[in-house]
Amino acid sequence: MALLWANQLAHAHLVVSHTAAAVLHDIETRTQRVEFTGPPQGRTDVHGGVLHRLPLGADETTTLGGLRVTTVGRTMADLLRAGPRDDALVAVESAVSRRPSRYGGGKGRRAPLTTLGEIARALERGSAMRGTATAREWLALADPKAGSPAETIARLRMHDAGLHPESQLLLTTPTGRRAYPDFFFRAQGLVVEIEGYRWHGSRAQHQRDTARFNDLMSCGEVRRILRFTASDVYRRPGAMIRDIRGALTQLADVQPAS
Repeated sequence: MALLWANQLAHAHLVVSHTAAAVLHDIETRTQRVEFTGPPQGRTDVHGGVLHRLPLGADETTTLGGLRVTTVGRTMADLLRAGPRDDALVAVESAVSRRPSRYGGGKGRRAPLTTLGEIARALERGSAMRGTATAREWLALADPKAGSPAETIARLRMHDAGLHPESQLLLTTPTGRRAYPDFFFRAQGLVVEIEGYRWHGSRAQHQRDTARFNDLMSCGEVRRILRFTASDVYRRPGAMIRDIRGALTQLADVQPAS
């Protein structure tokens, strides 16, 4: 934060952008950098960070905590153009969904900050910028139902492997309770759950997770549940994909009892 203030005080025309703007907007990112956008021409240097020389409309900026930053839509468009894909989509899916707020002391969730449609319009506004064509393709992969960065990365790993489950599909238990699995392969009855770093962080959370697991298992459509940690997703994605493929094959080979 100190570097953001120092650079903007020294160069008032600089606007906080990209991952730095995302963090200020309360959007989850995989990386954090000091990043600014400035005029395409000029000799301004950014101390301790990165300067993007890009055209920027006056209505594509806002003020947060006294700092000039790019709007949410423009920030997401910038991240999609800049890549990499996984980092950009983690931010995009955080922006378009309800997420825990870093500014709420770890309590409560903030509302969605934008929509996929608004991000698409921000991309089209800068359609002449480098990377826009690829950015459109990546935006088409975004899922506003994603509940965490780990879920986003897990889905992308499955997508790259040719696996395309449904996300957060509504299932109903025999007692009428609702259950929303992270991912569901409907034809095989396979649920894939991604457990975040804070899974079982308290006795109450442990109780909720146990009830969720039992609810899912009681749904008639569910034949098997696979659970992976965020560490599995980030560090052992190959093993995760092998386990999912193996379960899908086994379930396809065994017909459910009539």
